[in-house]
Amino acid sequence: MMFAMHTALAETLTAWRRHLHAHPGLTLQEGPTAAFVAARLREMGVEVAEGIGGHGLVGTIRRGGNRSVGLRADMDALPIQELNPLLPHRSTVPGVMHACGHDGHTTALLGAASLLVQDPDWSGTVQLVFQPAEEGGGGAKAMIADGLFERFPMERIFGWHNWPGLEAGTIAVHDSAVMAAGARFEIAFEGHAGHAALPHLTRDPMLGVGHCIVALQSIVARNLDPLQAGVVSVTMAEAGEAQNQVAHRAELRGTARWLSEPNGAAIEAGMRRIAGGIAAAFGLEANVSFRVGVPVTANHQAERELAAQAAGAVTTLRRDLPPAMTGEDFSWFLKEVPGAFVWIGNGPGEGGRELHNPNYDFNDAVLPVASGYLAEVAKRALAGG
Repeated sequence: MMFAMHTALAETLTAWRRHLHAHPGLTLQEGPTAAFVAARLREMGVEVAEGIGGHGLVGTIRRGGNRSVGLRADMDALPIQELNPLLPHRSTVPGVMHACGHDGHTTALLGAASLLVQDPDWSGTVQLVFQPAEEGGGGAKAMIADGLFERFPMERIFGWHNWPGLEAGTIAVHDSAVMAAGARFEIAFEGHAGHAALPHLTRDPMLGVGHCIVALQSIVARNLDPLQAGVVSVTMAEAGEAQNQVAHRAELRGTARWLSEPNGAAIEAGMRRIAGGIAAAFGLEANVSFRVGVPVTANHQAERELAAQAAGAVTTLRRDLPPAMTGEDFSWFLKEVPGAFVWIGNGPGEGGRELHNPNYDFNDAVLPVASGYLAEVAKRALAGG
């Protein structure tokens, strides 16, 4: 079962999506994208407020009633060079592309706006939230700090992400956790520099780094419940100025992810304990920075059931998928108001069609389903579901 949309609107959405793909806006540089969205909304007769938390904007559709609901899409692209030379709508911006499908998310919300404007069978207020800077730029928190929920009241909020590997158009609704919390960490060891041939006159921070890389893996393996998800990944190591010198400083960087708040606290505590112990063992100083970027994206109970009902009304519904360890800025909105976040299948996910792959492209066949779902969940929320 797939949502049926008027052919003309489906073709329009495809053209819009491909325009956005060809003209991506990097995180914190989404101005042209926001301007495109604002223009399309105004053509529909939708009230638009711009410059919210940066390049964020909100379109408001009012139709009597005292209920309100929010629908959210993210707009930013990634600093990735697109590698598909045969794609007619490939990125025209060097080193920037929509490798995560935010062009599709934005377009689908425009499609939902069109459906709602043309549909007389609902009342209330729909807030269309177009968020900037989802890819690590803090866009959700910036919009919240700029008064999003005070200026544009909404009782609930709903969002979605395309999901390669899930059958195109199928909607997955999770019971609670959908995506993981995430943090970026830096661990710096400081010692005493000197000649590589005279190590006894130095305190080598590289020794600390080597032991730390291995020991950090014990946090998940030996400190977390084996049935609970957690990931600690060391992704960068930097040290040294000359090949024949023992460096003064060596630094590790990476990310940590978890699906429950106690696990996040355990990971941070383990990291600080390990770094401090290694530093003490080798006569070094250790400094640990642990910065949480997003909390767990967890659906609220009533809203997840509402999302499931709306999904089942427009397409095939799945309730059996496990959460992913990727992070999502939408989680900050769910800290403010109840809501739900779903996945909509993008089709096969191998052979370069994975998220953040330089050959990725959003599946335009999904647009009618995504727009239909957003319109349907908004109507059900406003009806008091």
